[in-house]
Amino acid sequence: MSGAEFDGDRHDAGRVAPPRPDADARRRRLSEAAVVRAVVWAARIVGLLTVVSAVLPAPRRLLGGELRSTLGLPAGVGLAALVVTTVAGAGLLFLATGLRRRKQRAWWVATGVTTVLVVVNVVHVLDQRRGLAPTVLVGALLVALLATRRHFVARQDPGGPGRAVRSFVQFGLSGFLVVWVLLAVNPRRLLDDPSVAAQAAHAGLSLIGVTGPVAFVPGAAWLDDLTAAAGLTFGVVAVVTAGYHLLRSPEPRPSLEPGDEQQLRSLLGRPGGDSLGYFALRRDKAAVFSHGGSSAVSYRVLAGVALASGDPVGDVGAWPGAIEEFLGQCTRYGWSPAVLGCSERGATAWAKAGLDALELGDEAVLDTATFTLDGRPMRGVRQTVARMQRSGHTVTVARLSEHTPDELAAIAERAHRWRGDDHERGFSMASSRVADPADPDAVVVTALRDGEPTGMLQLVPWGPDGLSLDLMVRAAGADNGINELMIAELLAAAPGLGVTRVSLNFAVFRSALERGERIGAGPVARTWARLLRIASRWWQIDSLYRFNAKFRPAWYPRYVLFPAVRDLPRILFVVLEAEGFGGRPPAVQRLLRR
Repeated sequence: MSGAEFDGDRHDAGRVAPPRPDADARRRRLSEAAVVRAVVWAARIVGLLTVVSAVLPAPRRLLGGELRSTLGLPAGVGLAALVVTTVAGAGLLFLATGLRRRKQRAWWVATGVTTVLVVVNVVHVLDQRRGLAPTVLVGALLVALLATRRHFVARQDPGGPGRAVRSFVQFGLSGFLVVWVLLAVNPRRLLDDPSVAAQAAHAGLSLIGVTGPVAFVPGAAWLDDLTAAAGLTFGVVAVVTAGYHLLRSPEPRPSLEPGDEQQLRSLLGRPGGDSLGYFALRRDKAAVFSHGGSSAVSYRVLAGVALASGDPVGDVGAWPGAIEEFLGQCTRYGWSPAVLGCSERGATAWAKAGLDALELGDEAVLDTATFTLDGRPMRGVRQTVARMQRSGHTVTVARLSEHTPDELAAIAERAHRWRGDDHERGFSMASSRVADPADPDAVVVTALRDGEPTGMLQLVPWGPDGLSLDLMVRAAGADNGINELMIAELLAAAPGLGVTRVSLNFAVFRSALERGERIGAGPVARTWARLLRIASRWWQIDSLYRFNAKFRPAWYPRYVLFPAVRDLPRILFVVLEAEGFGGRPPAVQRLLRR
């Protein structure tokens, strides 16, 4: 597909060509999203009005006394109805998130909850205690849910129902036992010596916030408050935890199928690819391909977010098809799509598919033909390199294919030893493997002092004539300046390797740091730069930018893309986890994948 086909409709002899399949899919997806969005907002409005009607004085009096007296119901029923109504309204607000992701189970539960609310409102109407408007509103939501059933297709975690039942029973039973024990060990604070059955009933009702049959002696109000708070807390946790497991999106174990890896490698060999393209071969990613297989998007699923990185791989003209396949995959499994570190060209393609873009930082790229250590701007690097050479440091540069299997094993062992216990960091610009025979075209740069290795770089291919920095490690006692020496020697050896461009590290928020340092920068720019430097105490933001800037690179912006602003906090959490800077503990991740 040509660039003209990518940018717009084709015209041939005054006749508009038929729409492309990916354009039809995009229009259909956006149309369905608009319908789902209307249902989601209807559920939110009905849920909010239900909660408000349950907590305001007039509805409370109706449920608590007048309706109960009219129907001749026992005293606990009015309060229980109030609790059920409140929980149903809050449940709709909670389920709106699942409906927004088009989850099947969210639709089933929301339809059931709405049906219950319709019945409750009909009873109120028959009792002439409430007008028709609330009933019509809830009924309209039920009709809308039934009419749009086909749009809610996202599959949930297959093990979710079992975990939901287990967590509900465990937390519910724990709360019941806690309250029962509190009553049993304080018999002198209970009126009329209640029976074991009465205490059990009181403990059970406390889970839904209803006062049970046990009365307390004067001065024991604290025990009444404690049992009520403990029971309701366990009840809420039981419902919320069960709901989370029931509606949770699947999080498959990350893996790259051998066939997909082979197909990706064939796409990566084409010229004009992205500098981050080779990192699509990480073994903890999956890949989805366009029709015809000429383009692909690689991604990893974490906490309900399908996180892609870099630009789509392969033919630019087929990018829209691969993007639509990826977004369709997200719809089928209820994942929120996000893209980390794509180029301006990639961001444009993703934006056309409906995602919003935010500039994240800049990538430093060196042109090997114009790079030189001469000149005043490079004096610092030149002096560092000269000092390291005088102290006996030498550097070797070679592709992995030039090393024997034993040498590759030694390189990998050395890199892991130097890294120590540090958790691996990197997702968008790291391959997650060192000196792997599967990467014969990768380049290893090794610094030695008196024949002993002290530092290492690994760079992976960037198309047929480029390299992208993958790993930078050094020995604990290595001299400062070892990294500058290795990069300088790599660029000196680049022509012999057929390399014309080298991508260094990615500098997050580089433009913000640079603007904050300019003369005449405003207070907002200076404050933002100062906050970034403070954050650099924990994350390499300022230091990474300054290290890259030493080599006078060309800067190319990189972007993060997301469906909506409200998704940014969760996407940021997932990005930190993927890059190795935090997130859920490994034990929690293993538990959720079982």
